[in-house]
Amino acid sequence: MIRHLSAALPLLVTVVLGAGAGAAQQLAGPAAAPGSAAAGGPPDKPLVLVTENQQRLRVVPMATGLSHPWGLAFLPDGRSILVTERPGRLRILRDGVLDPTPIRGVPTVNPTFIGGLNDVAVHPEFAKNQYVYISYSKDGDRGVTLALARGRFTGTELADVRDIFVAEAWDISGPSAAEGGGTFAGRMLFGPGGLLYLTVGDRDTRVLGNDATVRMRAQNLNDHAGKVLRLRDDGRVPQDNPFVGRAGARPEIYTYGHRNAYGLAFHPESGELWECEFGPLGGDELNVLQPGRNYGWPLVSLGRNYTGLPVSERSWWRPDVEMPRFFWSPSVNPTNILFYTGTKFPGWRSSLIVSGLGSRQLQLLRINKDGNVIGRPVVMLNQLGVRFRDVRQGPDGFLYVLTEMRNAGNDDLDGSLLRIEPADPD
Repeated sequence: MIRHLSAALPLLVTVVLGAGAGAAQQLAGPAAAPGSAAAGGPPDKPLVLVTENQQRLRVVPMATGLSHPWGLAFLPDGRSILVTERPGRLRILRDGVLDPTPIRGVPTVNPTFIGGLNDVAVHPEFAKNQYVYISYSKDGDRGVTLALARGRFTGTELADVRDIFVAEAWDISGPSAAEGGGTFAGRMLFGPGGLLYLTVGDRDTRVLGNDATVRMRAQNLNDHAGKVLRLRDDGRVPQDNPFVGRAGARPEIYTYGHRNAYGLAFHPESGELWECEFGPLGGDELNVLQPGRNYGWPLVSLGRNYTGLPVSERSWWRPDVEMPRFFWSPSVNPTNILFYTGTKFPGWRSSLIVSGLGSRQLQLLRINKDGNVIGRPVVMLNQLGVRFRDVRQGPDGFLYVLTEMRNAGNDDLDGSLLRIEPADPD
């Protein structure tokens, strides 16, 4: 990791210049391929689009009419996909067909503003135990927080569902970010040894102003807000977590100082855990996580508050704070990341794929052998005009993305699950 300003400056210059050169392209994007529809939402039939570097991609609708789909997971049978809808429904596709009946047994969620049902994950030994995990916003006496529940999937319901972890990230609940609730994050990823990594948002209920009182929770080790956590598969604490036994620190914490971490991915060669997170106005980050380290929010940020004022008087570096491996300017609003390891897109091997929410695009980032981003991101699928909420690599080597059109609203039905294929396979 970059820990000193002298080492960071070349990367800073490269990223800013590269991103600036591509700003107009990111906003406008290449035209649709001849014969394909210029879309203003998810397609209702397959179409071909051209990426910024002239690669032709085929977009295949798998499911439409979803309400803010948030997370997806593939079952090991090779034919079933689980999808969460933020208002509180868990759905399943079998052989490419969406079951019209939601899966029963999902806990009651708080769907206020952008709360609700978030991610879904399948236990690495699902064939033996049928365990499915869901993260969601949970009501309680102290307001609302992020919770992690586990249940056995029977094919039509989650049985024996119980919370195995409830974050100490409570805050009031309100109809908008300005009135309370903050963001929850909730991305999950199983890693080596069957350990589960879970992100928790900074819960900043004063996000629209300059008051840093709430967002400073990300620096408080006795609070789960603004953290990446590391748990056993039953919610217990691994004894080799970095803060186990430290007074005044929550033992579940793996890293801290995050704003809203929405993406996690393990590098296929180095085994490092990479993370992406939203900044406010600018300052979206790509980090390589080291146990116990501080990633700076809100003491250090390259973004600005929504008022236009700087987040901090130290925008780039402080002692004992880890610097991002890469940052986006303009913002991409990264919602998930993956390192491509399949064979369907051979030119993408070990590249990082990023799903962008407010930027309404996917990006492809080339990573060199030293783990640094080279060049500038390649913009993909921005012609659709949709918000990309999640991206995953399927067992078949294709990409699967979840999309929505608006950021909030529990009655919206404009979400979709799309499969991305090469239009000209080798």
